Amino acid sequence: MVSINLKCTLLAPPEKVAAVLLEHAYLGRFFNAQFSQLKSHNKGEMKGGAGAIRQVKTPLAIFSEQIISASNKYICYRIMGDKPVANHQGDIYLTPIEHEGNTATVLRYCITFKPPWWMPSSLIKSFVRHDISQALNKLARYFKEHNV
Repeated sequence: MVSINLKCTLLAPPEKVAAVLLEHAYLGRFFNAQFSQLKSHNKGEMKGGAGAIRQVKTPLAIFSEQIISASNKYICYRIMGDKPVANHQGDIYLTPIEHEGNTATVLRYCITFKPPWWMPSSLIKSFVRHDISQALNKLARYFKEHNV
């Protein structure tokens, strides 16, 4: 199994961060992929939350992800099926902090998955880590520029 753990500080409260991360159709602003929402969240769940399914199109693969759990403190999603990787789960933890008199968020992004048998773990780990790091930098820039 491959594990990746990344962390960043965002200049917005956790509820704003969660709302942006659950706007599935607009995640392409941050990630190197196109997203579309295939299914809405379950009744009684927050917008874009548990039960929602999104399609992800990258230059190398097309796959679907399902939101398992979502709140202003935690988002969990899984890739449906075993391609492009198996047993993929993403856990995003949103912790409020004080920053210059305002509420900001420490985001911790934890991913685990099993790479295809033919691909070296170190190679795919490096690729995914780089892609997520870039996305978190874009997300941080978004909140800094939009003063949300």
